[in-house]
Amino acid sequence: MSLTKGTRLGPYEILAPIGAGGMGEIYRARDERLRRDVAIKVLPGRFSADPERLRRLEQEAQAAGTLNHPGILTIYDIGTHEGITYIVSELLEGTTLRSLLEKGAIPHRIAVSQALQIAHGLDAAHSRGIVHRDLKPENIFITKDGRVKILDFGLAKLSEPAGPADARTNLPTLHPGTEPGVVMGTLGYMSPEQLRGQPTDGRSDIFTFGAILFEMLTGTHAFRRETTADTITAILTKDPPNPTQASGSAPPALDRIVRHCMEKDPARRFQSAHDLAFDLETISGGHAAAASHGAAAQEPLRRTGRRAMPWIVGAAGVVAAIVLAVWMASPRGSAIDSIAVLPFANASQDPEMEYLSDGITESLINSLSQLPALRVMSRNSVFHYKRRETDAREVGRQLNVRAVLTGRVMERGDTLSISAELVDVRDNSHLWGGQYSGRTQELLLVQEKIARQISDNLRGRLTGEERTILAKRPTENTEAYQLYLKGRYFWNQRGSGLVKAAEYFERALAADPDYAHAHAGLADSYSLLGFYGFTDPREVYPKATAAATRALELDGSLGEAHASLGYIHFTYDWDMQAAEREFRRAMELTPNHAPAYYWYGALLGRRGDWDQAFAMIDKSLELDPLSPFCNVQKGWTLMRHGDYDRAIELIRKGIELNPNLVIGHMLLGHALVMKSSFPEAISSLREAVRISQGDAWMKGSLAYAYAASGQRDQAKGILDEMLRSVPSSGYRRSLPLALAYTGLGDKDHAFEFLHKACDERDSVLTLLGSDHLFDPLHSDSRWAAVMNRVFPGEGLSGSGP
Repeated sequence: MSLTKGTRLGPYEILAPIGAGGMGEIYRARDERLRRDVAIKVLPGRFSADPERLRRLEQEAQAAGTLNHPGILTIYDIGTHEGITYIVSELLEGTTLRSLLEKGAIPHRIAVSQALQIAHGLDAAHSRGIVHRDLKPENIFITKDGRVKILDFGLAKLSEPAGPADARTNLPTLHPGTEPGVVMGTLGYMSPEQLRGQPTDGRSDIFTFGAILFEMLTGTHAFRRETTADTITAILTKDPPNPTQASGSAPPALDRIVRHCMEKDPARRFQSAHDLAFDLETISGGHAAAASHGAAAQEPLRRTGRRAMPWIVGAAGVVAAIVLAVWMASPRGSAIDSIAVLPFANASQDPEMEYLSDGITESLINSLSQLPALRVMSRNSVFHYKRRETDAREVGRQLNVRAVLTGRVMERGDTLSISAELVDVRDNSHLWGGQYSGRTQELLLVQEKIARQISDNLRGRLTGEERTILAKRPTENTEAYQLYLKGRYFWNQRGSGLVKAAEYFERALAADPDYAHAHAGLADSYSLLGFYGFTDPREVYPKATAAATRALELDGSLGEAHASLGYIHFTYDWDMQAAEREFRRAMELTPNHAPAYYWYGALLGRRGDWDQAFAMIDKSLELDPLSPFCNVQKGWTLMRHGDYDRAIELIRKGIELNPNLVIGHMLLGHALVMKSSFPEAISSLREAVRISQGDAWMKGSLAYAYAASGQRDQAKGILDEMLRSVPSSGYRRSLPLALAYTGLGDKDHAFEFLHKACDERDSVLTLLGSDHLFDPLHSDSRWAAVMNRVFPGEGLSGSGP
């Protein structure tokens, strides 16, 4: 049954058909409630008439809906409208892996990158006890920006034999079932145990993954033969050739991975997709890929080998040379006023060198940020492109910059080569390029020669002060520099990563006590540990103040340290004038430091100066458009301003950029509560509780949502648990209890715990006045007493992540 444009399915309006297959028809549709386009799969009528099919469909859709992972298609909704059963999911733009394979083998570097994303998606699903069972190139989607999405997770059990509209594989899809002995899957990609009708688990998906990876590398099927019987025999008894033999270009290390995936005996395969991903990360250039998927948060710092250490000091000179060259390519008066430095590629295949390639990128961003009138994209945004095949023009469009700088780091024996290229995104033209190499012991001489040569070409363009700024090194200690970079990585993760960030900054300072940047990083870590309630604010904020003050004693021009001190004045000292003074100084010294803008925007919102608040938030987004925090911060500000629909849109974008962003899930829940969308709010807040491992603020928010929805018993149950439990730190935060009591309408206890929170100097008190969850207390005479403790003589307050 085809649907015409304008047809409505519940709250969704059909816009246009997308495709069709054995499972039904797919349409582009509009959800006006959230102002977004979605994909809707309309199931065949025979499914809607079968109660058992519908039960299984709902069960599987619920299972798929729990898989909140960037590598898996997101399921939004399932419903029935006038006898039509449909599933709603995110709308993707791009193509299937099958379409790519129709053109032949995929270059092995791209294939490994895509395979790694598939492996992470499988790992996320298997960890939830969900097995795909019908993985194939048709069910793998490559978006226009290079992201890989696994489709139809959990729905493969309902697949029917492919019809004419879905016959691109030339391989039959066998009839599914759930009873023992029933064969299910797509022939050519099925595991031996699937063919035999035996029980399956995640290792069957791993076998299928091996067959797909083989096809990606070679352009041919691993097992397909002329007849179905011969194909089945090949799967059960034959081993495919090594990919290196079939393709002639894939690295030999891939042979072992593919063979290990396609062992006939499940016990001899990779036992988890996590292990598979780990091996693929090694081939793709080291363990930093794990960090991009959150795995690094579980791993201690891997120290680089001693032979690599001198390069980090020497590379600083090469960085300075590149910065000067970039400036030369964009003299004053030219149109190049914005740049993105993409993560330098580690072309050496040595995991130890990953820290150097990342470090060069970080150093370039920091150094270029010092140049006047040049807007530089922050680390958060550019590292979104790490390990991705990118096009300079597309990156320029997405980040709204005029130029893109790319580079590679290659180790050959005891010689290292660093190359860089600056590209004008308007026409993909080459603006400048350079390559620097030398032996370890000669690198400082090489970089000095390069810097001198480029400086000679720049005479009359850079002032003496600008030359001094570019030549300045934050530290000469290589170990301290590495530890600082790792600390900043974990700080950007927020959550429990803040504890590890503080540890790395402290270790960096042990190596170099006069490292101002590390003091500023430590201040940021301590203050956010207090803000998020990991530690008693009265214990940790004074340490943050001491660290920020020390950073400024060492380097009064360090804008990041001024921003850190401003945040402390705002969230702990409750001194708005001092906070504003420091934020303004930070923006003056470091115009590209996004946190200074969104923190200052939060302060302006507290005052009710919404136009200026949004101007600051928008500036942070201009600097860091792919930052989850900047997007969530604007959503939070919109929510405090009462624009819940736009707030939800921005917060969802932040969550999409980082699915484990706890504060994003929490704020989404808050906004949905204010919209009275209680089932969605509760779902989001339950996810926040899960990711945070039971954080008190998340539990208090969940209790509030239950109470607001009328489920008072559930709310009281959570509140009782919060009252009984005392964290291992000994600090039980009072403000979440006040929130829970507010939801339950118990004003006496709510005010009791609000005053206790004031005694604790809870940082989140700065948002009370404009956080509408506490609106039920505003009419009570006791509210003014609480607000006067935090902001004497003022009525509104607010803060941010």
